[in-house]
Amino acid sequence: MARRPVAVVAAIVLLGEALGIVLINWFMGRLVDRQNMSLGGVSSDTMRNSTYVMGGVSGFYLAVCGVALLLIGIRDRAPGRFGRILLISCAVVHGVLGALTVGLVGWTAFAFMMVVLALIVLVLMMYAPARPAEPEDGEPAEAPTENGTPPSPATA
Repeated sequence: MARRPVAVVAAIVLLGEALGIVLINWFMGRLVDRQNMSLGGVSSDTMRNSTYVMGGVSGFYLAVCGVALLLIGIRDRAPGRFGRILLISCAVVHGVLGALTVGLVGWTAFAFMMVVLALIVLVLMMYAPARPAEPEDGEPAEAPTENGTPPSPATA
């Protein structure tokens, strides 16, 4: 399976999700403002502004994750430490939100969240750093000498 298309598809999905989150929160903020709703004595202005801020922060976070995936796909290189941490945190968020959406929204939303989670984890696994091969006989690998060559059997 090719790595680049998976990373680009995951990036497109996350960027679309970022746009969707921003639009949903904008709509909910407008709805709260026009209905003059209040919850537990909190003013509708505070609720509207909180909804806008939450949508902006969530959308920005998902967009940053999407751009990181897009750069991974374009460059065809593994993410650095910050990019890996960012994508792992995004996968964890999708896992937790997926578990919450089953009861609150339904199985379709859960399936979407799990597809996004699977795409992120797939990219992380496909671009995992390679581990050095270990000897088959179970002996530890010998450290290279100062000039970078392995020690000869006569000097060992």
